Amino acid sequence: MAQDSGTRTLISHAQLRRGRGRAIYWTLLAVVVVGFSLVFLGPLYWMVTGALKSGQEIAQTPPSLFPQDPQFQNYVDAWHNLDLAKLLFNTFYYAAGAVAFQLVLDTAAAYALSKLRPIFGNAILAMMLATLMIPAMVLIVPQYVTVIDLPFLHVNLLDSPFAIWLPLVANAFNIFLLKRFFDSIPEDLMAAALMDGATPLRTLWSVILPMSRPILGVVSIFAVTAVWKDFLWPKLVMPSPETRTVSVGIYAFAGGTPMNVVIAASVIAAIPTVIIFLIFQRNIMSGLTTGSLKG
Repeated sequence: MAQDSGTRTLISHAQLRRGRGRAIYWTLLAVVVVGFSLVFLGPLYWMVTGALKSGQEIAQTPPSLFPQDPQFQNYVDAWHNLDLAKLLFNTFYYAAGAVAFQLVLDTAAAYALSKLRPIFGNAILAMMLATLMIPAMVLIVPQYVTVIDLPFLHVNLLDSPFAIWLPLVANAFNIFLLKRFFDSIPEDLMAAALMDGATPLRTLWSVILPMSRPILGVVSIFAVTAVWKDFLWPKLVMPSPETRTVSVGIYAFAGGTPMNVVIAASVIAAIPTVIIFLIFQRNIMSGLTTGSLKG
């Protein structure tokens, strides 16, 4: 019987049915799965268990695999001593603003490049994508100079949430993702909306956006995680203790705080992003793959 071309793999089914081939296949698969699991989950395990250890136990060499006497008080001390409630609120606030700005401005840019097709649109998109090749560290100095003296307005944005929001708006990768998704939307829908008298803005609101919920969810998650994990830029533009993000706040208190309490604070700070990923992981995959197919 001929083998179905839709189920071809690197190893044929005949080889997998043999005793030796099957053993080698499953052995390699187990090694790869276990190896990658250790690489990705090992640091998380060390962080969670390290937050439950005493100061002496976490500093001992070699480190213990399990906490000898779990210290759940470390989490309570981290919450109160590092004022995590304030730091988490600041980070949520900055992340929400980043999501709002990116959804509005990046969506408008992608819609214009995809459906309105302005003059030199391809050249503009190419220049946007070219910025992805520039290392982020190279842009730190010009961005900081811009923030401390905003051109034309001559406003200092230090300790202002706009210092975080505005640099995140011009996100070439998100614009590219949105454009690819909008390209997959049939032109017949655009023509039907035009015949009904809809303006381009009305078409965007009533036709494009309702169909774009998966990719909009992906962009939102990317915006949240970008703010949550960033350290250097918030440290530069948010020098005041009242405006710090959670990553900067934990670093600022790390000098005079026991290591186990700092690790407990890191665990608390990581929980929201892990929850977001677990809830929306299916939306992330569907949003990234749907735009790659022409409808």
